[in-house]
Amino acid sequence: VLLAVMVLTRGASAARVRLRPWPSPAARRPLSSSASARPSPWIVHTVEEYKAARLELMAARSATTIGFVPTMGALHAGHVSLAVAAREASDLVVASVFVNAAQFAAHEDLGTYPRTLDADVEVLASVGTDIVFAPNAAVMYPEHFSTYVDMSQFDDPQQPGEGSSRPGFFRGVATVCTKLFNIIEPTHVYFGQKDAMQCAVIRRLIEDFNIPVEQVVVPTVREEDGLAMSSRNVYLNTEERAAAPVVYQSLQAGVQAYVEARGGEGEGEGE
Repeated sequence: VLLAVMVLTRGASAARVRLRPWPSPAARRPLSSSASARPSPWIVHTVEEYKAARLELMAARSATTIGFVPTMGALHAGHVSLAVAAREASDLVVASVFVNAAQFAAHEDLGTYPRTLDADVEVLASVGTDIVFAPNAAVMYPEHFSTYVDMSQFDDPQQPGEGSSRPGFFRGVATVCTKLFNIIEPTHVYFGQKDAMQCAVIRRLIEDFNIPVEQVVVPTVREEDGLAMSSRNVYLNTEERAAAPVVYQSLQAGVQAYVEARGGEGEGEGE
């Protein structure tokens, strides 16, 4: 994780990466007590439907900025924080809900990954999302699809990180994000800091392909005991859930050791 954060932050201006500070509790907006007053988002399933919706809403609002939140659904408060950040900064907010088979290894949970589109749309509506793009696999990977984005630096099993345990994961992420960026045409894209290596991959993708989008990295949202919120936390049994907060405790201990080694320099930065 530390390596990923170093990769993410080094030369961030060149790749137009912005680390978004987490506001104080007093400054955070509540998750909409007036949600019922918000209009429902447009729900579109094809590229053509999305382009038509985008064109109409952009024209109606004289919009110039599009904030994009790519997800695989099964949304939680971490995803909501991305949509809220996009809403605060963008004329138009678009979220995608697509379980991307290309980023799952053979031993992973593609078949059982939660698919909760109706509930996800309700969550996104509550924070003012304008368009939900929910394609199926045939839209994203039509017959004869054959082009993938190879992220060899990150998928190398000999290198530290997720590549050693999730072969092809970043190839799948980079491919689907390239397609989504081309379809959505956002000015800003929002990712959670929890997925540090993924953020680093997206930074590299944007820089290498000169994609005209700014990446905004939003702080991790955690449970009260420090566990980072994740759609896959539901897989943890009672014993695993009780042990899981040690990851955050270890990260905090590492930060403290780093700060102490630098004589207090850097204290108060980050989470």
